[in-house]
Amino acid sequence: MSNSADFPGTESSPARRRRFRPVRVLTVGVFALAGLIFFTSFNTAKGTDIRTDASLLKLSDLIHERSRENGRLDESNGALRREIEALAERDDGSTEQEQKKLAELEKRAGTQKLTGEAITVTLNDAPPDATAKLPGYPEPQPDYLVIHQQDLQAVVNALWQGGAKGIKVMDQRLISTSAVRCVGNTLILQGRVYSPPYKITAVGDPERLKKALAASPAIQNYMVYVNVYGLGWKVEDNGTVTLPGYSGTVDLHYAKPVE
Repeated sequence: MSNSADFPGTESSPARRRRFRPVRVLTVGVFALAGLIFFTSFNTAKGTDIRTDASLLKLSDLIHERSRENGRLDESNGALRREIEALAERDDGSTEQEQKKLAELEKRAGTQKLTGEAITVTLNDAPPDATAKLPGYPEPQPDYLVIHQQDLQAVVNALWQGGAKGIKVMDQRLISTSAVRCVGNTLILQGRVYSPPYKITAVGDPERLKKALAASPAIQNYMVYVNVYGLGWKVEDNGTVTLPGYSGTVDLHYAKPVE
């Protein structure tokens, strides 16, 4: 009979036992890790379905509620500011010339109403099932079908370039510190949240404003997506309109070093 050491895998081979020991340790480790993952998932779920987006819905509801609250606070702040200004004008001791200078500064700052001829530019997302309308263009990625921050900024910048005296985005007046920002497919402006379509109204010479829009390279690029994928674009004459004065805070917020 042959010696058992001559056969691979027999119990009499110490070298082979040492060779398989790391595999057994790894197997035990895998099972232990799996158990930890199951326990963590159970502890996180607490009996609920962790695959749903309920938490995201709650966050979205919270964001929109805060947006509505910010809107109410802006209106209240605007009313209080007008009341303070009316009281200050009674006995401020300023001359008529100083009052005119102050009124002009307030007008330029955007804190007072502005009336004049205006145009409105409307941007909107393309239909979700949009396809390329012209030959030679690829089928759209989801990114091609939504309004981006740079699109809104391009319109605002072009309108300023065209001599706009004042600009309103949705229902809010822009001032020098206003930031047009998008998160996902929503616009966040001065603490308020908006969804498309986005309306931008500018007071100024309508023809100059339209020429500035047409001359903007960024808008020319946007128009390619309008023609190929159906992004929304509309420019309308509004006649005479009145833009609201900015009613939010004018305090500057900036980072401070940690002490």
